[in-house]
Parts: sequence; structure tokens; C-alpha cells
Amino acid sequence: MRLGFKTAPQHTTWRDMLDVWRTGDDIDAFESGWTFDHFYPIVGDTDGPCLEGWVTLAALAQATRRVRLGVLVTGIHYRHPAMLANMAATLDIVSDGRLDLGIGAGWNVQESGAYGIELGTPKERSDRFEEACQVLIGLLSEERTTFSGRYYQLEDARCEPKGPQQPHVPICIGGSGERRTLRTAARFAQHWNFVGGTLEDFKHKVEVLHAHCAEVGRDPGEIMISSHVRPSPDGDPGPAVETAAKMAEFGLDLAIVPLPVPHRAAQLEPIAKAFADLR
Repeated sequence: MRLGFKTAPQHTTWRDMLDVWRTGDDIDAFESGWTFDHFYPIVGDTDGPCLEGWVTLAALAQATRRVRLGVLVTGIHYRHPAMLANMAATLDIVSDGRLDLGIGAGWNVQESGAYGIELGTPKERSDRFEEACQVLIGLLSEERTTFSGRYYQLEDARCEPKGPQQPHVPICIGGSGERRTLRTAARFAQHWNFVGGTLEDFKHKVEVLHAHCAEVGRDPGEIMISSHVRPSPDGDPGPAVETAAKMAEFGLDLAIVPLPVPHRAAQLEPIAKAFADLR
């Protein structure tokens, strides 16, 4: 079992996040650290503060040396995938090959509406997301990319320099839609993140993902599976360990522990110790 932590940059400060990441980088138990990609808080008061995920991640890459890092996950409709590909390639270079590119179809009606960013129907989101995956992989792995879709059109497009990870930055797809999202993950992802739900939900979604892999001729063992596992409201990591242990029976590879706010570096060591036997 691999272990990660997440500092959603909502209702927090840059200094607190920085302290957590520097501490986590020094604790070998943690393989990875994660932020999110929202402009408004999604927990608690939505009028509260929320730092931008990619900018903070770039700064955290420079403040750390070891942990892998990523945004869990980037709403694909917020940025053109050609722009996102250049961002990812650059951050992969800046981080010395530690980036995972987390992406999803997008869902936040409040943010999208407030900023005038078209979210679209569920079908439109899925169609756009599938096109975006092809654009991203093309730009991150090929010298030139030409693509003609409904949402994106590229002509002999370049993304240089590319990051050190080959053939491209690992793609992490977040979402649990059975007909479209999990099929897209089976086609393109190196990492799938379970959005959340019961143990039975998780078991079923893994089975659906594996079925899609069989349909497209993909070995499901090529796709790492992660999920958030949450401590108790008072910060006790015991419930997170218990949840991760049960999910491991059905294929969980990476347990990501979201830290409650206020973020404190002291939260990390008890989590690492609690997960010692499971790891």
C-alpha cells in the first residue's frame, strides 16, 4: 500500500501548506502529495479563501525534493488541453520528473457559472474530456500533433521541451462514471482515482474498470488505483487505515489522506505511523 497526503488549498494559508509539504517530503512513508483544482472552496463556506492549485503546486515542487505531486484533479474545461500540456511538461521538468497529471471532466456548476466557463451537459463533458486526453497525450509524447475534434483542433502543434518522464507524464483520471469516465480511464490512464463512496461502490467500480480494460485490450495491472481515505473529524487516522485495508482487498494501491484544516505539519507523523503495518 502506497501512502499520500492531500492539502486542498481551501480555508488555509500558503505558509501552512508549505510547512506540511516540507515535513511530508522528509517522511519516507509518504510517496506523494496532492492539491485540488478549484477556485472556490468545495467544503464549508464557499465564500472563503481558496488558493489556485497549479500555481501552488509549482511552488511546492521547488520546496520539496522527493515526493511525487499532482492536482487531484484538474477540471479539463478550465484550461485548453494544449495550454495544460505545456504547464504539465514544464512542471515535470521543474520537479525533476515527479508530476502526475490529474484530470477530470469537470463538475463544479458554481465556479463555472460565476466565471462564465461553459461546463456543458454530462455527455458534452465526457465527449470533451475524451478529446482532451488524446490532445494531452499527443502533445506530451509526440514531436507534432494534429487533431480534429468537435471541441479541439490542432494543426502540426508542438509542446517543447517535454518532461523527463517517458513516454509522457503519467495520466491520473478522476471520476466514477461507469459508461464514459471509466472507459476513458481504461484507454488512457496510468492511474485512476475513485471519487468516493462505500466499499461496495469501490469494488463495483473496479470491476467496471477491469471490464473496460478487457474491451480495449488493456492490462488493468497497468493502472494504479487510488482513493481518498479520511481520518475521523478529530484527526484520528484509525478510520483511514481501516478503510484503506478493506479497499486493498479489491485493488487499492494508493491511499490518499486529506488533511483537515487548519493544516498542520504535526498531522503527518501520526498518519505515517498508523499506516506502517499496512504499507
